[in-house]
Amino acid sequence: MNVEDQGEVKIKQEADIAMARRAIRDLATKLGFGVTETARIVTAASELSRNVFKYAGAGVMQWRALTNGENKGVELRFEDQGPGIADVNEAVREGYSTGGGLGMGLPGAKRLMDEMEIDSGIGKGTRVTVRKWRRR
Repeated sequence: MNVEDQGEVKIKQEADIAMARRAIRDLATKLGFGVTETARIVTAASELSRNVFKYAGAGVMQWRALTNGENKGVELRFEDQGPGIADVNEAVREGYSTGGGLGMGLPGAKRLMDEMEIDSGIGKGTRVTVRKWRRR
């Protein structure tokens, strides 16, 4: 797997969520994702950026374009040093929320993307990595 393009957006304030959305929209368009797939990637980036801001106060979104043979894709990684997630399996369940919301952040992002990995623990922060591969 080769990395063609990469970057990051620091998430420190609510306006940074919009910056993350723009960066990912530009990347997805550059990689040739269609309108629907781009909207899915941007929505996932928005949900995960909002989680970083809401639950950890600050963090970073790193992105990179991927190539695997003829397949092109995008990988987004969200990292924070927040309180962590006590039960990752529960956190990705539809409707589960610790913040009083609709519980769509992690489960919604998982549904919108092709792959998702979560590394988290109480007191050690959270790293969420999602990938989307372009359909031919």
